[in-house]
Amino acid sequence: MVLYARDIVEKEFLSLTEESTVLDAAKSMKSKRRGFVLVGPPASPRGIVTEWDVLSKVVAEGLDPQKVTLGEVMTRELLSIEGGAGLAAVSQLMTEHGVRRLLVKEEGEVIGFITSRTMLARMNDYVDKVSSQISRLQAPWF
Repeated sequence: MVLYARDIVEKEFLSLTEESTVLDAAKSMKSKRRGFVLVGPPASPRGIVTEWDVLSKVVAEGLDPQKVTLGEVMTRELLSIEGGAGLAAVSQLMTEHGVRRLLVKEEGEVIGFITSRTMLARMNDYVDKVSSQISRLQAPWF
């Protein structure tokens, strides 16, 4: 039993335009309990704004979140992985780049994302299932 990126992908995410303000994004992130917003069309976003971007690029710089747009603070370099990649590859990519979120693509379009929290939860479930299978295989037949 192997888990792939497409098996644990979260498909519901926030997406706003580059012209949206940081304040609007922060309110949406709060109401949807998300730590980021994709900027641009959901299937092919042009950037991402995380809670860290809001803190470091707006709040810490003393900028007005009502005036700053997502296009001004978004990270344009988006990391992604194919849906058929195994969880080891997902984990390695996230670790190498020091990110907590990774977009998942199939046929060139974003189908969702994986977070470090999702990875931990799914890995826990996976280990429990594998352990259960091993226990059953080692049990005596009588």
